[in-house]
Amino acid sequence: MQISFALLGKRRFGPLFATQLLGAFNDNLFKFAMVVLVIYGIYNDPAQEFQFSAVATGLFILPFFLLSATAGQLADNYDKAKIIRIVKTAEILIALTGAAGLYLQSIPLMLTALFALGAQSTFFGPIKYALLPQHLERDEVLGGTGLVEAGTYIAILCGTILGGVIVGKFGAIAAAGCVLAVALVGRISAHFVPPAPPHKTPEPIDFNPIRSSYRLVYETLHIRRLFLAIVAISFFWTIGSVLIIQFPPLVKNVLTADEIVASGFLGIFSIGIAIGSLLINRLLKGEVSARFAPISVIAMGGFVLLLWIICQQWEGLPGGALYDFQSFMSNPDAWFVIFTLLGVAVAGGAFVVPLYAFITTTVDISQTARTVAANNVVNSGSMVLGSLAAFGLSMLGVSTTEQLFLVAGMCLVSAWTAWLLHKACDIPLPRQPVPEALE
Repeated sequence: MQISFALLGKRRFGPLFATQLLGAFNDNLFKFAMVVLVIYGIYNDPAQEFQFSAVATGLFILPFFLLSATAGQLADNYDKAKIIRIVKTAEILIALTGAAGLYLQSIPLMLTALFALGAQSTFFGPIKYALLPQHLERDEVLGGTGLVEAGTYIAILCGTILGGVIVGKFGAIAAAGCVLAVALVGRISAHFVPPAPPHKTPEPIDFNPIRSSYRLVYETLHIRRLFLAIVAISFFWTIGSVLIIQFPPLVKNVLTADEIVASGFLGIFSIGIAIGSLLINRLLKGEVSARFAPISVIAMGGFVLLLWIICQQWEGLPGGALYDFQSFMSNPDAWFVIFTLLGVAVAGGAFVVPLYAFITTTVDISQTARTVAANNVVNSGSMVLGSLAAFGLSMLGVSTTEQLFLVAGMCLVSAWTAWLLHKACDIPLPRQPVPEALE
């Protein structure tokens, strides 16, 4: 871990880490400020609140599905540092739109900005992982990936907590100002990312999103270890997206707590994934391996099932009253809820980080961004389907609590794919006898 943290002080990693952290922080600051504003301040119906949370999550993820192929091609064909600076400049303009939506409490304007934030994150996504093997030594890649993942979820933690707190305590105008300020700081940090030119002659770029996405995924998934890693990651993010959809309405309508508690739930989830990301790096000692992935995601499913049991037995406040943070924490069962949620997240972080390391180290360095983009296409498509499924189940009358039980079941499928990856990559095949004529 000393090697990993030492990377933070080096220009070949530090500015990229800071830019990624600020971007993740701002995305979640805006998204959660918007969700809290709508669920606690505009809507007053559990079904509508859950459906809005599902729509917001789906809209943010949709650009990853539509544009990741184009983003991967651009990252492999042009200087990645220049693309980062263009993307972060665009974020300032998007932040202005989002700030206006928060100020005016305009749901269409806020959702438009959310979709645009998803689009700029789509173009940044392949670059952040493709830069790691380009700027780091091979034995630093897993540590760098762990730091990026941990930093991302710490940023999500801070963004979600502040998004809820700022809207709840200071109002939408203060949230709008913070979103714009963070976008400006992110553009400054992007200026210091060192050059990262392509490793091959630029190729023609296919700007047709459907055709390019199909080709990208088809050309990548024929490699068995990549296919298995991407499928396992996709199940993880589908599970994660459904959980994130559930948290705000679950906290308000099942646990009967205010927006500060809702922020804390997402914050705890982020802390847990950061802990899991660093823990698995220490357990594997820099080795790229999936041997802990199956048991990690089984543990994650067990904690989700435990959370479902707790919610089934929880007695909320009557008459629409809500716990504030202090009164919620004084409930003796609240600590059990927090422990369970933390367990879900730690197990999830331990599961996903080695799988990203598989993706960045399996292919040639000139193909890394494209491979990450293919992963983003499959991941985001799965997450959009998960959001649509959650929305549809809500329309059919399946409650937020009941959907937790379905999430626990999805963890078993993810464990199976992780076990296949472990067998394919970590377990040596029996040595075949060598014919005498070849000895």
